[in-house]
Amino acid sequence: MPHATATWLIDNTSLGFEQISEFCGLHILEVQAMADDLAGSKFTGRDPLHSGELTQAEIDKGQADPTYSLVMQKAPVEVTRTKGPRYTPVSKRQDKPDGINWLLRNHPEISDAQISKLIGTTRNTINAIRDRTHWNIQNIQPKDPVTLGLCAQRELDAVVAKAAKNIKPVEGEEAVDEVPVAKGPTDREKLIAELHAERDAAEKAVSEAAQEAEAAAWLEAKRAEEADGTSEG
Repeated sequence: MPHATATWLIDNTSLGFEQISEFCGLHILEVQAMADDLAGSKFTGRDPLHSGELTQAEIDKGQADPTYSLVMQKAPVEVTRTKGPRYTPVSKRQDKPDGINWLLRNHPEISDAQISKLIGTTRNTINAIRDRTHWNIQNIQPKDPVTLGLCAQRELDAVVAKAAKNIKPVEGEEAVDEVPVAKGPTDREKLIAELHAERDAAEKAVSEAAQEAEAAAWLEAKRAEEADGTSEG
């Protein structure tokens, strides 16, 4: 949870943006946007001291020396799922119908039980969306559940692969190997490409601004030097 950790460090320490971005693995412009409340969503801070990832002494070193790189004391504990229904944050629950609709359209081979476990929903909701009797069916749009953050790509791939094995060939037909079909970029890949493009544009803008400032400073120094030479003459 790098964004949550960065939020905590911004709010509770005097560390520099570059130190925070390096420690959390974020772009410095992201950290600056979070500090200026310009980020698209406000993250709840996550205390790295409590989790043991940092010590107060390590933070003090960083605050005393802006060039110091924070050293992680303990790797973040991987969050593992326990038995029972998948927990979905409140902010994501409204996206479930869109994810279910996407699965029903793009992977009809997946059973209702698999969808229920993958998304963390009920069979009644799945049937209502399939039969278009859901109370909000007019506003439900098919969206990739991975892009929505409802499940991981590896989890979806595993469910699709398992469902494909359960498909039996029609009687009288021989099973044939599927010919791979070239697919276009997924919604998730498009979103990642857009984010990369935005970051590249922001980095370019920062670089150009720095170059312009350097050129302006040089020109001002040059003019001052010429003015001094004229006055001496």
